[in-house]
Amino acid sequence: MEIESNQSMTQGLGVAERSGGRLDFAAPGAGDGPDVHALIAACPPLDQNSVYCNLLQCTHFADTCVAVKRDGRLVGWVSGYRPPEERDVLFVWQVAVAAEARGLGLAGRMIGHILERPACEGVARIKTSITPDNAASWGLFKGIARKLSAPLSDAPWFLKDRHFPSGHDTEHLVTIGPSERDALTIPSRPAA
Repeated sequence: MEIESNQSMTQGLGVAERSGGRLDFAAPGAGDGPDVHALIAACPPLDQNSVYCNLLQCTHFADTCVAVKRDGRLVGWVSGYRPPEERDVLFVWQVAVAAEARGLGLAGRMIGHILERPACEGVARIKTSITPDNAASWGLFKGIARKLSAPLSDAPWFLKDRHFPSGHDTEHLVTIGPSERDALTIPSRPAA
């Protein structure tokens, strides 16, 4: 899995992101809320939240979220936030990549983009929750831990029979870090 720095992202993967067009990384705005909702709906098994929730993510949490567009169309989304009682944590809520943008290492690149922002100054750990059967998410976060040279741990958090009356699988709290560095940043690598 490739995770590239913001500098590498702006330079692209070469040949216009492998002939699919340039990817533009930016903090979201209210106008992105409906597109975020539609992208998440197109990426099962992600849980769909209300459009209102996505609007709040795109406004109140814009500094810790990223919207990636190709030719004006949303193809990537990461929502995250800094928990008020854990100021050294970036909690990654959802990661969504449109089918036509898969295979570019976009998920890791989006998280790297967020970590480089001033809003993530002092972040020493990444947390997320993952169900045991979500191989793609496990692969993503294990790859990020390797890239950061940081430990990854997990433990059951929200339990199927206790917290989810609908039978949703248990969510494991996954923690990456603390890193050997002062703060988590994904090391740069030369653009291809």
